[in-house]
Formats: sequence, C-alpha cells, structure tokens
Amino acid sequence: MSPHPLALDILAFGAHPDDVEIGMAGTIAKHTDAGYRIGICDLTQAEMSSNGDVPTRMQEASAAAEALGLAYRSCLQLPDRGLRVTESHLERIVREIRNCRPRLVFVPYWQDRHPDHVACSELMQEALFNAKLRKYASDTPAWTVERIYFYFINDIFAADAAVDVTGVYDRKRQSLRAYRSQFEREGADVVSTPLNQGYLERVEQRDALLGGKIGVRFAEGFVSKVPVTVSLF
Repeated sequence: MSPHPLALDILAFGAHPDDVEIGMAGTIAKHTDAGYRIGICDLTQAEMSSNGDVPTRMQEASAAAEALGLAYRSCLQLPDRGLRVTESHLERIVREIRNCRPRLVFVPYWQDRHPDHVACSELMQEALFNAKLRKYASDTPAWTVERIYFYFINDIFAADAAVDVTGVYDRKRQSLRAYRSQFEREGADVVSTPLNQGYLERVEQRDALLGGKIGVRFAEGFVSKVPVTVSLF
C-alpha cells in the first residue's frame, strides 16, 4: 500500500486562526526545521472577530503558515462563537483527522477565558475518540493518534512538558505578527481589544517565564492527560 498523501507527524487544532501560533508556534517551527510534516486546522474563520474580516484573516493565516514552514493548513469553516458538540461538527472534524492521519495531535487546554477555546478542546477530545471507531462514519478508515497534547492560549497552568524554543523564537514572532488585523492598533475602524493592548508582549513574557523554569530563554508548555513516558532519568 502506498503512503497516505498527508500522513502528518503533528496536526494542531485551534478555534481561530492565530490560536495555535499563540500557544505553540515555536514548537512547530522547531519540528518543521527538523524535517517533520506539521499541519494546522482552524475550526472557524474567526468571522466574529472585532477587527479585520475573513479574507484578511485567511491571508494572515497563509502568511503565518509560510513563516512556520507548514506542510498543510486547513479551515473547516465551522461557526465562530457557535462551536458545539454536535454530530455535524464532530463528523467534520473526524474526517479531517482521518484525512491527515497525524501521529500527534495538539488542541487547546480545556480551561481558558475564551469560550470558543474551551469548546474547541471539548469538541476535539470527542472527535479524537470517534476517529478511532471503525463503525463511526465508516466510509472513511478509522485512525488512532499516538498521543494528544494540550497547549495554552490566554491562560497558563502547570505544564507536564516544556519545549525549548529559544532558537526559533523569531519565527514565532514572525508568525504572530502576520496577524496584523488582530494585534496592531492602526486604522480608523480598529477597536480596542485585549489582543491589541500589548498581548504579544504578554505572550513573550509567559514563554520567558516558563523558559526560566527550565533554564532557557523561551519555552512553550504542554499538558497530557496520560503520563508522559520516559526511558531514563
């Protein structure tokens, strides 16, 4: 049997374009530099965002993908502020998982100040369970990922694992600055939001704080619901 055309090493899901970049752009850049095939799937187009519009956001997402060296990026166009654990939403996500066949999946941490991030986390956990059931949406082959990790967006909690991203941190900055409509205050019709009031500086401070805990300049943290396996200490 020939290899699956995607067969990603990592597939990261976010509710909106920019969620994944906030949480783990450095980890992605580090892995793409090492030759791994990485993808991002945005569940919505962020059409309810206070600033910018859908065409602009899609262009920004494409620029961020280029900065990170992604092998794949998609958007399922589920409703922004309307993510729910419904059969239609679950099936769309399950088909995406089975299409991409990732080894590892990253999703938002289940606690966050933005309800869409919480909803995305819940949806993804349900969908990942369904994706391995061969009788669910049986017209597509079942797929089981090796491990699920949770990344932080707005809030940060105790991490089970941390990735040193010091050497690729400029790439993270570049991917986030691609989202000018969200993080910059220029333009007559721009309204003030938490994202354009020093948000990127706070993300950098967060990554520096975690980096300090492991003796490096910048790090990104992750949580696993199952023990992280090690061979030796």
